[in-house]
Amino acid sequence: MQENEHKLQQAEGGAENISDTTKKTLEESPISEPKPSDNAVPEQIENTTPKDSPEETGDAEAEKVVSQEASNTSNESAAEQTEDTKSEDNTPPDSEDSNEAIDEIDADNAEDAEDSDNEKRHFIPMLDYHSMSMENLVGELQRLVRNEKIQAIGKHVSSIKYEFDQKFQEFLEHKKEEFVSKGGNEVDFKYNSVAKRQFNEVYSDYREKRDHYYKQLEQTLKDNLQKRLDIIEQLKGLIDVEEDINTTYKNFKDLQENWKNAGPVPRTSYNDVWRTYHHHMEIFYDFLHLNRELRDLDFKHNLEEKLKLVERAEGLVNEPDLTKAFRELQTLHKIWKEDIGPVAKEQREEVWERFSNATKAMHQRRQEHFQELEKVYEKNLEKKQEIIGKIASIAENVTENHRALQQQIKEVEALRDSFFKAGKVPQRVNEETWNAFKEAVRKFNRNKNAFYKNQKKEQHQNLEKKRALLELATSLKESDDWGAVTPEMKRIQSEWKKIGHVPRKYSDKIWNEFKNACNHYFNRLHAEKNESHKEEYENLDKKMACLDRLRDFQLSGDREKDLETLKKFLAEWKEYGRIPYNKKHINGKFNKITDALFNKLGIGKQQTELLKYGNKVQELAKTEDNRAIGNERVFIRRKIDESKSEIRQLENNLQFFSGDSEDNPLVKQVVDNLNKQKDALQTWKEKLKKLNILENKLNREAEEEENSSEEE
Repeated sequence: MQENEHKLQQAEGGAENISDTTKKTLEESPISEPKPSDNAVPEQIENTTPKDSPEETGDAEAEKVVSQEASNTSNESAAEQTEDTKSEDNTPPDSEDSNEAIDEIDADNAEDAEDSDNEKRHFIPMLDYHSMSMENLVGELQRLVRNEKIQAIGKHVSSIKYEFDQKFQEFLEHKKEEFVSKGGNEVDFKYNSVAKRQFNEVYSDYREKRDHYYKQLEQTLKDNLQKRLDIIEQLKGLIDVEEDINTTYKNFKDLQENWKNAGPVPRTSYNDVWRTYHHHMEIFYDFLHLNRELRDLDFKHNLEEKLKLVERAEGLVNEPDLTKAFRELQTLHKIWKEDIGPVAKEQREEVWERFSNATKAMHQRRQEHFQELEKVYEKNLEKKQEIIGKIASIAENVTENHRALQQQIKEVEALRDSFFKAGKVPQRVNEETWNAFKEAVRKFNRNKNAFYKNQKKEQHQNLEKKRALLELATSLKESDDWGAVTPEMKRIQSEWKKIGHVPRKYSDKIWNEFKNACNHYFNRLHAEKNESHKEEYENLDKKMACLDRLRDFQLSGDREKDLETLKKFLAEWKEYGRIPYNKKHINGKFNKITDALFNKLGIGKQQTELLKYGNKVQELAKTEDNRAIGNERVFIRRKIDESKSEIRQLENNLQFFSGDSEDNPLVKQVVDNLNKQKDALQTWKEKLKKLNILENKLNREAEEEENSSEEE
């Protein structure tokens, strides 16, 4: 009893330690999806060695000899059961679902019985291998082979291998299409994949460990099977021995203990050997009618133990964790079968009926669970079909523009990732969905590669055009004829940008040569300009110093003195002449500060403008350049005419608002503009007046000088 409790505690503890991922073991396998069948459980518990590929038959071979040796003996022993003998593990004939549920548990327990480490497979997470990349699949396989029991990962390895082979085949076909599209011969195609090489190495390591494990296990299983068969023979012989019944009963108990300690047998022989043993054990109990007291004590003890198991099984219907409940039910069946003997005939069917019904209820829960999963799988199927449709649509409408095609490639890659992350689909359409997905991606790749194949001819033509421009740029890069060559170099650069792509193997080389030729010329040009602009940069430094002093200047309160100082700042600023074009913004800073200072002195904007213009007039006077003075006069007269024209237009506009109030925003805006234009006109007239005074003064000086020369 204590031993049975310990087994149940282990089952519960193991289930409680299952992580969230592990609890999805039955849900997450990408290939072990529920198979279509009228009555089958959506996902059967594994009762044979995985055979997902021709390479996976090694596990079964390790048991072949054991199974063949056991078959004759077990079949002969089973045949000894009479038709009217009811083994208590037999389900009533009308309970087909219960038979299926018990067969499922029996198969699973048979596998666990072969080696206790087999049980660990229930607690190893079955991840979503379908959504993993090839590199991640290699890593997960390596982790399993290194860290887990080799006999517990068969199903995981089969799923990983299936997904890896599918992804690698798709990847290889894609690479082959690229190779052929670039002019290669399909026969010559070879591809060295690091991921494939690593996978083969780890998988080979797994097979080697697996084969070694089964080779060691083979002889042990054969020996244990023979021990159990010998125990059955000894059990059969007990009823023919003429000895004291107490001695016979003691020998029977010794055989029971030997049976418990006989060790694991091949999973294919487990149930047959157990049924044969149990059959002869019942016969022995019938033989014990000569000593009913001993038999009834055993029957009573066994009934108590089995009723406890029944109550535990019936209580599992309220266990919310389905995985935990099912694993405990398996343990209960194992204890029922292996550790507890029969009960009295009149109670066998009733006790078994309760235990069977509890099992059936659990089976029904699992069926409903898988039906819910099927609904999820159907939704996943809709998602995947939608993704396939989008890829197929892109494949039908591959663009004929490189940049747009690159965008389509990104879209297909994103859809591809979404496909793998969309989850499982029903098993019945798994292969069909995968093939449709591969065909849609393959079609896009073919059309994409066909586009680039057609582009090759154009790319070679582009290469010749760029070579001609490179030759021209190289011939001009040392020229000193800046006026003529600079526009030509700019034209060459513009032409280069208009030419399309060239073959990739030439792209970087020809671009670097062209860029170096252009840079060489323009570096020389900039160096020349920098030399000619040296004086402008010197003027800039002087103006910056002047601007700093102006910022530090504070009005003294003596208006005349401050005004004179500001005039000196204006004169100094004009004196420094031209500065680089891209630095002319400092003129605005200077004017902003001087305007603020003049305003503090009570000098209006118009008067300030005339003060600044006075400095310009003085500069013109110093140059005595009649042409410059004439150009300035033309400029001012044009500004006067523009102001007059603007004033006339604004006055005409005001006539449209003759009946409106002066508070009207539009009226106010027109009036404000009109006043500004009048002020500006007055300023330009004053400037023209100053210019006329300067011109008259220069003319008088010229006459006086001429008269003086004549007198001499």
